[in-house]
Amino acid sequence: MRCGCGRWIVASYPVRMQDSTAGHERPARGFELICEIEPPTRPDLTHARHQIGVLSPVTDAFLIPDNHIGRATVSSIAVAHEVQAMGGRSIACVNSRDRNLLGFRRDLLTAAAYGVEEFLFVRGDKPTAGNRTSDLTVRAMMDEARAASEGPVFADMPAFRVGAAAGLRPLPAWKRAADFLFVQVSYSVDALLRWRDAHPVELPVYAGVMVLASAGMARRLAATIPDIDIPDDLVHAVERDQAAGVEAACDQVLRLRDSGAFAGVHLVPVSRYRQVATRLEDLL
Repeated sequence: MRCGCGRWIVASYPVRMQDSTAGHERPARGFELICEIEPPTRPDLTHARHQIGVLSPVTDAFLIPDNHIGRATVSSIAVAHEVQAMGGRSIACVNSRDRNLLGFRRDLLTAAAYGVEEFLFVRGDKPTAGNRTSDLTVRAMMDEARAASEGPVFADMPAFRVGAAAGLRPLPAWKRAADFLFVQVSYSVDALLRWRDAHPVELPVYAGVMVLASAGMARRLAATIPDIDIPDDLVHAVERDQAAGVEAACDQVLRLRDSGAFAGVHLVPVSRYRQVATRLEDLL
């Protein structure tokens, strides 16, 4: 929110839940770094565990995608449980693309049994195999999770916290009912701040930041996210030195933190998670 002088103030946001049974308290500080890790496409959690271990010193929580880029991966809920087993806090991404109502209710039961309480609900990318189920929407998933938390089956469990994703465009009214928002990845701090200024919601909002690993990655992003704007000078810098992508992302994290406009950042390190951890450990 903004004070009368026009400066942003990072509020202390209430959490809509009972005491957690998972044993992982949320940090009390005003700015959170939420790092995305890649769930495996093979039945082996070694690489996921390595990402968790390397990033843990600089990370407040981990976001685990759900069949991201339309490929089959190990369940985001299973990897979220693995994060918690390693002493971290997790947010499981769950898409509407792959589920009917029965499957979604199964996922809520599984998550509660594993102590996974936080979700980011998304529509999901175009699948590389099969079709969308078209049975659920993100809004319906939010309503279902809320109803489940209030039902007798989950009576003794912490209430689920549910988040939604927001593009850099007008925010639908129903998304304001989420517990938190993740804003689309952008390489422009100014664009993120303009969006935030236009949407003064009273809930935690996390800005999306992604490491640009290569010029080829820039081309792929431009093809899949039409409204993303990747500065040419950043692409040229990464062509000369891949470390430039890490440096730019870490600088963006610091600028967003210092702006006071966001509750935190959703950082996607891609394959550069080791370099990101090393750099942020020096900066944060």
